[in-house]
Amino acid sequence: MTAPEPPEGAPARGALRVTASRIVYENHWMRLREDRTLLPDGSPGLYSVVEKPPAAVIVPCDGDRMWLVNQYRHPVGERFWELPQGAWEERPDAIPEEIARGELAEETGLRAGTMVHLGRMFYNYGFANQRFDVWHASDLVEGEQRLELTEQGLEVGCFGLAEVDALILDGSIADAASVAAIGLLRLRAGADADGGGA
Repeated sequence: MTAPEPPEGAPARGALRVTASRIVYENHWMRLREDRTLLPDGSPGLYSVVEKPPAAVIVPCDGDRMWLVNQYRHPVGERFWELPQGAWEERPDAIPEEIARGELAEETGLRAGTMVHLGRMFYNYGFANQRFDVWHASDLVEGEQRLELTEQGLEVGCFGLAEVDALILDGSIADAASVAAIGLLRLRAGADADGGGA
């Protein structure tokens, strides 16, 4: 049995009350905020939040082929395959589909004739507020990449869907957002096949 939802406009169950907030660190890509809080029982707390602009994760897939990018990820010191993705720090209020089309072209050179919105998720809402919209890009046409300086060494690969599964299972795709977006595409495809809709 689920608990009843609070009345509209009331705080969500378990919501913290912020009593003070300060910016600890800020650069071009992110901001770290520290909140002094009160827990629901009145106990004091401290919460750190990473603030980043909205992003897009794109699943470029035509038929049984999917395009991935491979790049070095500095925080973990390794290269991985993942879906094209990114945010526009200079334009955090940009239209989500515009971000998706821009990131797809920038990283892969692909232009999509069709873009279908699959859903909205968060990268890690335990400590960050960054959300991302997931898009299925199809009717793809190849073009020139427009990589940023920070994307040096990025490679593009095209894989069969069974190969993508193998890359997930062997850890070559370890990006949680990519795995979730691929799963969401398959769930939406299954719902459509069963007579549902996206």
